[in-house]
Amino acid sequence: MANNALLEIKRSLEAHVGHKITLRANGGRRKTVERTGVLEETYPSVFIVKLDQEQQTFKRVSYSYADILTESVEITVNEDDGQMRIMYIKA
Repeated sequence: MANNALLEIKRSLEAHVGHKITLRANGGRRKTVERTGVLEETYPSVFIVKLDQEQQTFKRVSYSYADILTESVEITVNEDDGQMRIMYIKA
């Protein structure tokens, strides 16, 4: 079941490669880090986000699909007609 969930999350992210996204991640010690960038690429286990240069010291970050499944990372896709949050909903 968990493998299917990760595959669903990967497929939903693949549809948005190249789009501008906002991600919120657990920064540890009750901190939440919010970053914006472009969803650059998806791989079998991780996805890469190219961060906006003026905001961050890093150029790219990677997260696993399990981070979305466990809700330690939240992805919001920013499109022309609004925003869409990527998440896994248990059936």
